[in-house]
Amino acid sequence: MNRSPLHEMDARALVHQQTDLDDHQRNGAVLIDRGEGVRVWDVEGREYIEAMAGLWSASLGFSEPRLAQAAYDQMMKLPFYHTFFGKGHGPAVELADKLLAVAPVPMGRVLFQCSGSEANDTAIKLAWYYNVIRGKPEKRKIIGRVRGYHGNTVASVSLSGQPHMYAGFNLPLPGFLHADNPNYYRFAEAGESEEAFSKRMAANLEALILAEGPETIAAMFVEPVQGGGGAITPPAGYFEAIQPVLKRHDILLVADEVICGFGRTGNYWGSQTYGIKPDMLACAKQLSASYQPISALMISEEIFDMLVEGSRRNGSFGHGYTYGGHPVACAVALETLKIYEERDIVDHVREVSPTFLAELEACRDHPLVGDVRGVGLIAGAELMADKASKTPFPPERKAGPMVEKACLENGLIVRAIGDRIAFTPPLIISDKEIVELFRRFRIGLDTAYERMTASQAA
Repeated sequence: MNRSPLHEMDARALVHQQTDLDDHQRNGAVLIDRGEGVRVWDVEGREYIEAMAGLWSASLGFSEPRLAQAAYDQMMKLPFYHTFFGKGHGPAVELADKLLAVAPVPMGRVLFQCSGSEANDTAIKLAWYYNVIRGKPEKRKIIGRVRGYHGNTVASVSLSGQPHMYAGFNLPLPGFLHADNPNYYRFAEAGESEEAFSKRMAANLEALILAEGPETIAAMFVEPVQGGGGAITPPAGYFEAIQPVLKRHDILLVADEVICGFGRTGNYWGSQTYGIKPDMLACAKQLSASYQPISALMISEEIFDMLVEGSRRNGSFGHGYTYGGHPVACAVALETLKIYEERDIVDHVREVSPTFLAELEACRDHPLVGDVRGVGLIAGAELMADKASKTPFPPERKAGPMVEKACLENGLIVRAIGDRIAFTPPLIISDKEIVELFRRFRIGLDTAYERMTASQAA
């Protein structure tokens, strides 16, 4: 294929993340040039509806001038400062105070990082630190879930239940456990209700804890909706069932709100949507609408007390990141939160969600689609080779990537996670844009189905 000089430069200079690098060297990248609202254009002028908000994250779309102005104003006033050694600056203080004011449960303090991966990595460290300081250093193991996703640092990827992210890296690290994937559609037994399935998941979790020894387990991490697993919503009663198990065994609960926070599920926090009461809460992505790299970890007062006690014993709290709480990122995040309030973004999500979920539901009848589930403006469609028997496609068929490619050709950016297609459009999307999004998705499904049928016939 003929490729532009920029595409050739890309192929010889840049390593793309979470990418089939062999395919990329042969076929090149889609290089995005500009964005406006919920749409982006590539360097060759092709237009796409960005149904993934970039990486689940561009909540206010791709052209919000107030965020650009906030970054410029702060850059001109104080372009950088840190929060090490008892120093700091106004934007970090104000943003921390604002986050504590909107937290889903009472929280004690805030730590800033640059990414969701770093926020979850910090939460792992603090779970260990908390238990060491309170005299229980043996409580060190961390529980994630199969198909959970918590980041790409060595620790957070070990916590994630994503085997393809271990391959070749000699991971996961020891001490990271994985509870069941609560995907009701795929793993419920015949005749099992969602509530009964949730109780079984909780019983399996407790069995795992007892087998490992509760005295060895520090924390469990959960996403309200499992994003990197394919936008998997929890079954009815799931969090009500597992939280008492964790309390019973003195295990911290960390809510990974990196994807779900700031309105994605139809409430400000996914924890509010599903009744989660975390000891720590990680957020990122939509914190700044992804216009600047920033994340935050909120911790309970009890955990903060242990940080103070540890500092008293050791002379310092020995943790931090150079760019954590960067003043420009904090200023943009503050302006983002102001926009959410002024435009009542959460209410807007609730208003357009019925259209989003109805259009998604209408795809259920397609021959490739076995199941669809969603909440607010996050959803997943599960592809099946045989819907009646819930028989998945063989991995070598690459059904999900085939649908993703067909959608791209028809002006729609979605995400294939195995054979689940995920949707998380910008929170500003309108009903009319939702209808157009799913019109393009159905064309993508039809295109992929025709190709798959033709290849079988051949």
